[in-house]
Amino acid sequence: MVSAPETLADLRQLSIEDLANVDVSSVSKTAQPLSNAPAAIYVITRDDILRSGATTLPEILRLAPNLQVARITATSYAVSARGFNGSAADKLLVLIDGRSVYTPFSHGVFWDSQDVLPEDIDRIEVISGPGATLWGANAVNGVINILTRRSSETQGVSLRAGGGDREQFASLQYGGTLGDGLTYRIYADGMRQTGNETATGQDARDGWSRRQAGFRLDWSGADDLITLQGDVYKGSEEQATAPLFADLANSGGNLMARWTRTLSSGGTLQVQAYYDQIERSVPGRYRDTLRTYDLDVQHSFSLGGRHQIVWGGGYRLTEDDFPIAPSPPKTQFFDPVSSRQTLTNLFAQDAITLTPTLTLTLGLKLENEPYVGLEPLPNLRLAWKPTNTTLLWLGVSRAVRSPSRLDRDFVEVHGATVFLTGRDFQSESLVAYQLGYRGQPSARSSVSVSAYYNVYDDLRSFELTGGGLPIVFANRMEGEAYGIEAWGAYQMTDWWRLSGGFTWLHKDLRYRPGSANLVSTDIAGNDPDYQASVRSMMDLGSGVTLDLDVRRIGELPDPVSPAYTELGARVRWAVSDSVEIALTGVNLLNDRHLEFGSASANVQLGATGIESARSVSVDLRWRF
Repeated sequence: MVSAPETLADLRQLSIEDLANVDVSSVSKTAQPLSNAPAAIYVITRDDILRSGATTLPEILRLAPNLQVARITATSYAVSARGFNGSAADKLLVLIDGRSVYTPFSHGVFWDSQDVLPEDIDRIEVISGPGATLWGANAVNGVINILTRRSSETQGVSLRAGGGDREQFASLQYGGTLGDGLTYRIYADGMRQTGNETATGQDARDGWSRRQAGFRLDWSGADDLITLQGDVYKGSEEQATAPLFADLANSGGNLMARWTRTLSSGGTLQVQAYYDQIERSVPGRYRDTLRTYDLDVQHSFSLGGRHQIVWGGGYRLTEDDFPIAPSPPKTQFFDPVSSRQTLTNLFAQDAITLTPTLTLTLGLKLENEPYVGLEPLPNLRLAWKPTNTTLLWLGVSRAVRSPSRLDRDFVEVHGATVFLTGRDFQSESLVAYQLGYRGQPSARSSVSVSAYYNVYDDLRSFELTGGGLPIVFANRMEGEAYGIEAWGAYQMTDWWRLSGGFTWLHKDLRYRPGSANLVSTDIAGNDPDYQASVRSMMDLGSGVTLDLDVRRIGELPDPVSPAYTELGARVRWAVSDSVEIALTGVNLLNDRHLEFGSASANVQLGATGIESARSVSVDLRWRF
């Protein structure tokens, strides 16, 4: 049955109890209430997203207290969990409706290539901690799973337009029905952001614009759900470097199909396939074309009333072509220029009910990586639920960050001398120990606290060859990281809710004996020791809401970025069931501030020295 067009009156925040029972799928690859999920998982709800006024995914992700999000330039962000952050942060797996969006260039995420209409997002599940047993390599310190709504939930016309001194944006979407159980939506959107300034007051030349369009088709039968969806996009980004300050051209598209069947035995079978293409180029400098073909199959079922089993496997093919223009007297390039790689995996996980209140989860993934071969990725978790509103859990997991093209294929030469090369870089590994609590101390409150101790081995380092050149990427850094994450919410009154979060992180990294110690261990990531946030959400009546968001971020060590406190605010007025007007302010406490360093940095951390400015915008939403 097709749902009626959504009205603004439908967008009310969930109760504390409702939030505790939101179904999540990222922890076990099957739907389960958040209150039963044995992991440090935070859910950014649809209401959170729409009330924030954020227009890009990285800005939406600031709502998750278990993520570190720093804006580097207008187009690039450092996003990570539990440290190791940088523009090329490579220990966080990001999925959009099951489609992995990391790039084999660095195993980071090109955030300027990812766009989802905020009103189409159902929820974002953010796991801090490894998820490699289910999601594979690079799900080391966390997993972000962005899940969009079915087209049956986005019927009718939706128009949004707005802007201010820093950004202008507009989107148009239409959802309809084609037959019994068959619905669709189509959309188009565009945005433009002006450039920032450097720490020295110069034009950062990082302004950009983007256009995107796409569709989603859903069919539901008695036992089947079929989804077909896709997007195409094109953008242009100013560049602060020569030659001739040529703009970066950024384009691509994706197509995904998914079939889910509910079996007569009560289990489910799901088959998903997608194609993704990314192309990035700067005239006179480089061009990167990446094509990804992916197929995944999974089956979940119950066995004997005590076992909840999910198992499956997948195959991925990537074709990457990365020619770089010569730039004497030094040249940087990939050898080989073109790469064709395959990745296969097989996994199984069993949640065993030991007693009515005690569950043991055992899992293992075997992943055959392109550069290093077979990697075992095990997981063990024990969950105790003494009451309906209290969950205690502990876990031990292994995860790896497999080599990227940057680690293996990158070469830099100065004249006739090879200065830097990848050679035989191996996987970085993590063994993680976690302990957590999630509960509702009262009907008006919820709390989540987790502690972790991470042991890292074979981290990336730069080493000399026989005491001289070339410098090679190697695996001679190791160490530990440990910390605490906590967040919660309190319903002050029926119309006012407070929520907040706090994280503390300590890293103790070191080089092994015999390492050349060419650079500081801070090359592994630029992370604050702590961060804290408080959010106030008020429904003032007559369709008016007021939201305030304060965040405090500790100092970044290298390159240095001072600690800062910032405030965001949004006033929203639902003029009617169809029309809404909002005024949003970002970075209101400072005219401008640094978020990620005050000087140039290494290949892991990326560009720095750009200041984020205060901005104010107005936007209009119209649905019918």
